[in-house]
Amino acid sequence: MKTPIVLTIIADDQPGIIKTVSEVLYQHDGSWSESSMSSLVGKFAGILLASVPSEKAIACVQQLEALEASGIRVIAHVSEEPPATKETREYLLNLVGNNRRGIVHDITSILTNHDVNVKKLETFVESASMGGGNLFKASAQLVVPLSADIDVLVHELEEMANELMVDIRLEI
Repeated sequence: MKTPIVLTIIADDQPGIIKTVSEVLYQHDGSWSESSMSSLVGKFAGILLASVPSEKAIACVQQLEALEASGIRVIAHVSEEPPATKETREYLLNLVGNNRRGIVHDITSILTNHDVNVKKLETFVESASMGGGNLFKASAQLVVPLSADIDVLVHELEEMANELMVDIRLEI
C-alpha cells in the first residue's frame, strides 16, 4: 500500500534541489505525482505530492527532513484517506486589475463567506503598458459547494470588481 506525502520545500535557489529531493524519494521507492515549484527573489519554493510504500514512509520523511542540514528545508505531511467531500462544482476565476494592497484578501473574504475552497491560485504582477503602474493578475481554481448561491457569489464578486476597477470572470 502507498502512503501519500505532501511536501513543502524551500531553499536558497541553486541547481540540484529537485534532484536531491527526488533522490530521497527514489531511495524509498517513492513516486512523484504532482508539483508546483518556482524561484522567487532568490529562493526556491515548491509543493509536491509524492507517494511512498507505507512501510518506508517514516524513514523517507526523516531523510527528507534531514536535508535541512544541507540548506533544503522540507516540511512533510503524511496523509491518510482524503476526507469525504460534499457535492461541489469547480469554477475558474480570472482577475486583472490595478495592483493594490488587500486585493487577495478582499476576494478570498467573499469566497470564504460562500464556503468556496481555493484549489489552486496563481498570481503575478506586471507593468501596465499604457497607464503606468502595475497590473495584478490572478487565476484560481475554485471548488464551490452546490448549496452555495452562485448568483449571489457572482454578484458580490462583480460588486467588488467595480469598486476595485478590476475585471473578474467566473467560468465553469
